[in-house]
Amino acid sequence: MSYRTADSLRSVTLDDVRGAQKMLSGVARVTAMEGSRLLSRLSGAPVLLKCENLQRTGSFKLRGAYVRIAGLLPEERAAGVVAASAGNHAQGVALASALLGVHATVFMPKGAPLPKISATEDYGAEVRLHGQVVDETLAAAQEYAARTGAVFIHPFDHPDVIAGQGTVGLEILEQCPEVRTIVVGIGGGGLAAGIAVAVKALRPEVRVVGVQAEGAAAYPPSLAAGHPVTVENPATMADGIKVGRPGAVPFEIVDALVDEVRTVTESQLSAALLLCLERAKLVVEPAGASPVAALLGAPGAFPGPVVAVLSGGNVDPVLLQRVLRHGMAAQGRYLAVRLRLTDRPGALATLLGVLSVVDANVLDVSHVRTDPRLGLTEAEVELHLETKGPVHCAEVEQALREAGYTVID
Repeated sequence: MSYRTADSLRSVTLDDVRGAQKMLSGVARVTAMEGSRLLSRLSGAPVLLKCENLQRTGSFKLRGAYVRIAGLLPEERAAGVVAASAGNHAQGVALASALLGVHATVFMPKGAPLPKISATEDYGAEVRLHGQVVDETLAAAQEYAARTGAVFIHPFDHPDVIAGQGTVGLEILEQCPEVRTIVVGIGGGGLAAGIAVAVKALRPEVRVVGVQAEGAAAYPPSLAAGHPVTVENPATMADGIKVGRPGAVPFEIVDALVDEVRTVTESQLSAALLLCLERAKLVVEPAGASPVAALLGAPGAFPGPVVAVLSGGNVDPVLLQRVLRHGMAAQGRYLAVRLRLTDRPGALATLLGVLSVVDANVLDVSHVRTDPRLGLTEAEVELHLETKGPVHCAEVEQALREAGYTVID
């Protein structure tokens, strides 16, 4: 990675970020900074959580959207604005436009969660559903802008947007002056770039670490190539950072100022979201939990004090349910087993009695008695159990085998 000073990056400067901070006074909240005893213990250094999930609209996106729209000329405002987003950027643009008296049209994928669509409409935007994926939605929004003259508000690839997001960095330095590492999720790169501009200009020794989902990690190959490259078919539960290609403007800044970009797995994201909910009492979407996932994946790798930016909390309840189950399974708190038993009256009750002795809570039972794979006197049972961790899972499986059951892998 090639390093330059923040002042040499004329696309976005510290003065731009400070100007954005003044503009956002009374508009964006100065979000809380909460300590985490569990993460601090695991990391061997103080860990604090910057709670942008508690920002207005539920994410940091309001900051950049407001600065970008506020900077439009009167004739541009009169033409209205248009954006494309599956959720957080949509809501940020909608609220910013309402506060500034600008008409907003927001294109969203047809499969966008209903709560995000409703929230965007409630903030005053006109929502149009188009396409199955964000790329199709983005193309529709850009075509609309070309046809109507509305100003397209990019979610990350514009200096004003990056300056707005950079105000998070100024707040971190004010709230935790002794910070040594800032960990932040990266999708297109606007938030990480903005934070890096602000922090490196004032405290160049502070490490800024970006985090991407393993299945949507466009920055590592882009940084290796020296220019943005496209990752085809990015796949991750963390839709807030599911971006197939870095933005040109944030890429230059990330390349110059961000110290490292790490990747995390889906299991780590699930575990991080569960930790935020259970231990920090914070509802965080998978993208927002990505810095915590990085800390869980390599707890001793970050000099402290560490600030992890929880970038958003707009998680669809259906996804939250699935992610929580995934996270609990990753921690060994769910166990699915298939086994065969003799098909006779009372056999299932006997099996459940074995599970009761080892204190495994049965969540679901599937009982198959007619299948070509089974003998005339056999039945197959699939059990979904609530367990207490990996050790307990092993104890349950051992108890079943000792009771004479054949556990099918």
